[in-house]
Amino acid sequence: MRVALMVTCVNDALFPDTGKAVVTLLRRLGVDVDFPAAQTCCAQPMVNTGYLDEAVPVVRTFVDAFAGYDAVVTPSGSCAGSVRHQHSIVAKRSGDPALAAAVAETSPRTYELTEFLVDVLGVTDVGASFPHRVTYHPTCHSLRMLGVGDRPRQLLEQVRGLRLVDLPGATECCGFGGTFAMKNADTSIAMGADKARHVRETGAEVLVAGDNSCLMHVGGVLSRQRAGVRVMHLAEVLASTEGIS
Repeated sequence: MRVALMVTCVNDALFPDTGKAVVTLLRRLGVDVDFPAAQTCCAQPMVNTGYLDEAVPVVRTFVDAFAGYDAVVTPSGSCAGSVRHQHSIVAKRSGDPALAAAVAETSPRTYELTEFLVDVLGVTDVGASFPHRVTYHPTCHSLRMLGVGDRPRQLLEQVRGLRLVDLPGATECCGFGGTFAMKNADTSIAMGADKARHVRETGAEVLVAGDNSCLMHVGGVLSRQRAGVRVMHLAEVLASTEGIS
């Protein structure tokens, strides 16, 4: 199986350790993963703000970069959701049958990390160890657009030493929402504060999620509150072998 990593803009610019964790994890599971250097943005920011025509060359770059792979794996429900649900809209609007055909090939083969691990590889125990008290936030796009369901929890429950505690109001949005956080800053901050309060209520040491954009938002609130709770991407927890000699 030819597998490619779509690292995402946020991870490439701000959280490179997440991309490295995905590679570490997949290699541990016997998957030889490539990193196509031509990849750029998935086009979600443009589509979400109504710039569909401007998104056409971005989608074209995406399908060219990931052509020929059996699976494209990304540590982001948000970006996976964009590829699977928005690229076809952009391609149809372009009026280019070749682009539409390429999107039809690439989009169904794009997986959020937990989907790939559970559904494609058929594993829930990835050989991880992380002896900490953890709570999990299911991000909006992974929950509502992709329907990843309990796949992340299945994986976390198999991590050695990890104590998983339920997050109150888990399915509520954290308030980031990409450009929503800039256009509606006061509302975004209030939602982030609610999420941070729920995280503190769990007594968890670590807040885990599948999208670093959400973790950046909630983590910023927790940091300003000096809550003593760190945030980690799910991929980094699943790649961890802490405590294994």
